[in-house]
Amino acid sequence: MARKAIHSDQAPKAIGPYSQAVQVDAGKMTFLSGQIPLNPATMEMVQGDVVAQAEQVMENLKAVLAASGLDFSHVVRCTIYLTNLGDFAKVNEVYGRHFTGAPPARATVQVSALPKGAQVEIDAIAVS
Repeated sequence: MARKAIHSDQAPKAIGPYSQAVQVDAGKMTFLSGQIPLNPATMEMVQGDVVAQAEQVMENLKAVLAASGLDFSHVVRCTIYLTNLGDFAKVNEVYGRHFTGAPPARATVQVSALPKGAQVEIDAIAVS
């Protein structure tokens, strides 16, 4: 898969681990539903702060990617949903550790609530 990060000096540079845009050749697209911090073995929310929740969300995304024969290098777009935008830096740090090289394009939004009282949810689009 040809995957190219796009950058323009005429637009604001990224303020976190994401690219302004990611361009890919046509290929098989996989759309990952939003993951919340549920432990897949117990289907219970993980205990702890937003960092612990973000770690579980990324592990859940990793598992779905693997089931598709993919990994984080195939992700071209994510959306992060936070119930408190004040947690942006903490979640950004966890999220950023999972992407080596050029990170995917991304949006982060604050929402009033998430399923099961989660503090963070992330969805993704991957291309192979």
